[in-house]
Amino acid sequence: MDSDFETIRVESADGIARITLDRPEAHNAFTATMQAECRTAWRSLRTDDDVRVVILTGSGDRAFCVGTDRNEPFTALDGPAVYGTSNNFMYDDPGDSLGPKSNDLWKPVIGAVNGMACGGAFYFLAECDILIAAEHATFFDPHVTYGMAAVYEPMKMLTRMPFGEVMRMSLTGSAERISAATAQRMGLLTEVVPGDELDAAATRLAKTIAANPPWAVQGTLRAIWAAQDLGRLAARDVAPALYAAAVDPAEMAAGSSAFDSGVRLEPRIR
Repeated sequence: MDSDFETIRVESADGIARITLDRPEAHNAFTATMQAECRTAWRSLRTDDDVRVVILTGSGDRAFCVGTDRNEPFTALDGPAVYGTSNNFMYDDPGDSLGPKSNDLWKPVIGAVNGMACGGAFYFLAECDILIAAEHATFFDPHVTYGMAAVYEPMKMLTRMPFGEVMRMSLTGSAERISAATAQRMGLLTEVVPGDELDAAATRLAKTIAANPPWAVQGTLRAIWAAQDLGRLAARDVAPALYAAAVDPAEMAAGSSAFDSGVRLEPRIR
């Protein structure tokens, strides 16, 4: 699926789609247009059987995404954002439907963080399946520094970072930034590479995953997310249905034959 958009680039080849947030002049901040285009791209990929894995990154090497574009009125993001009485305003989620899981895409998404990622960037990062980053990447949430409560972003990141780290990042605002090395130590990132090697690292990982049978990959993906979202006991209740949906008898027979052949992959040690 190669499509023309205003704020993102979508390219695909060899079973891998690449979505690039493409507003480098604004550090890839998202607008209502980007939100709509991301939604279209994620949903289109659901039914594109030629695509097995997706890489999400930002253009340039300065920023992955810095959240909402402050030059665009807040109310312009995805419909009416502010409603209620003068004394009791309610705010819609400005980043709702930005990420792949919010659009029901259950194919592996690798986030390749090519620079600064802050604020609303976590809408994307929290819904990626695997995150890798360039050595110069940094992570922070500036909301409280500018008088805004950090709400949606830290809620999402609690599934990706330890509680104390989410709390510290959210309460320190712009005063602290998490380095790529620290993000890897806390488990947010699985790999950190020099900036000029990030694309190659993401592509290598995507090719490795794409080489596996898609039903097995997607069934595994759904099972792991279910266990995280539902908890251990509830996830076990739905596990048989997930397993049944992911079984492809032909692929299982081929896998059994491959195992019996004695031929083994040469693994990459990381």
